[in-house]
Amino acid sequence: MSRQTSFLKAITSRYVRLAYALLVFALSLLAIFEAPTNLLWMTAILVTEYGHFLAILSLIVLLPGWRHSWLGRFSVMVALIASLLAITPILRALPVKNQLPEQFKIAFDKRSDNGNLVKIGRQDPLDFSDLLFGIEFRSIESSPHVYCRTDGKDLTLDLYRATTDNLARPGVIVIHGGAWRSGDSKQLPDLNSYLASRGYVVAAVNYRLVPHSRYPAPISDIQSAITYLRDHASEFGLDPTRLVLLGRSAGAHLALQTAYASDEPAIRGVVSLYGPADLYYGYTHPARPLVIDTKRVLEDFLGGNPTELPETYRSASPIHYVGANTPPTLLIHGGRDEVVSPEQSRRLARRLEASDVPNLYLHLPWATHGCDFNFSGPSGQLILYAIERFLAWGN
Repeated sequence: MSRQTSFLKAITSRYVRLAYALLVFALSLLAIFEAPTNLLWMTAILVTEYGHFLAILSLIVLLPGWRHSWLGRFSVMVALIASLLAITPILRALPVKNQLPEQFKIAFDKRSDNGNLVKIGRQDPLDFSDLLFGIEFRSIESSPHVYCRTDGKDLTLDLYRATTDNLARPGVIVIHGGAWRSGDSKQLPDLNSYLASRGYVVAAVNYRLVPHSRYPAPISDIQSAITYLRDHASEFGLDPTRLVLLGRSAGAHLALQTAYASDEPAIRGVVSLYGPADLYYGYTHPARPLVIDTKRVLEDFLGGNPTELPETYRSASPIHYVGANTPPTLLIHGGRDEVVSPEQSRRLARRLEASDVPNLYLHLPWATHGCDFNFSGPSGQLILYAIERFLAWGN
């Protein structure tokens, strides 16, 4: 009976080891291949931005006993391959890290005087210790403010301000993503706190969502938020003439559209994190339906398809407003974005270049949609480095 128990234990251990090795291998494939479904896309965010931890976890198969059978040795081989795949985002980030400072100098060849009101925290585009231990920053409590009332509902923004002096500081208006139908101002708040701790006044804005509202309602809301901030500038310690819009995904579209179409001189720049710039292109080049139903999302947002509403698709696309007065732009996009094609940012960057608008397209080849989820990951660090310098340059 004792021999049978030992035999069963050995077999179980071998198969558990193999199952674990196959699991981490399957996960590691998401570091290099686009995800075919929505769930796997969200998993891919974790794999690409926390892959160094997955690589470490893969090595559990090296616990004693793996040499005793061919199955154990095979499991170790599979897990080691998984470990190598899992760290490929960091390896692919190294050339970006090395090139980014020079690219920034070329794109933005001089810096405006900000009166030393803001400070740049990140000196290195990618710090390996931060990958393991995280970026330390001061968490800033936000205060809610009703900036307007429309359709019988209060619209709010969350204000982040770390300083208590009376100096008027530049502002950053953060616009959340969510396919224009979900999300709120609490989305990924770490960046808001970080920027506030560096000397900015940060306002994270809520806006009307689909299906209760359609375009151009969210644009009107963002403009109302800007008006509210301008009217309360002295109360918030804000310089209303120095604003930058920053948006993620659908919020990036709203940021670009507001900055490009409004001709508002107070908007000194705009940051687009993986946002769509041409909605007709997005409709005709949709994502995989199992990841997101692009056509349905756009039809809900704009009220129909491009055949029915050609002018609406055109007028709602920031790329068609690029001109001599377009504010400087920082575009950030993952090269394997499963939700919004990186071609959106590439095409906009070409249009900006043709119009001599200062801009930088930060291309992250390994990254997917939502790549700034991990503040301390390879994408998060590079993004933060670029955003800090762009804000300082523009203000």
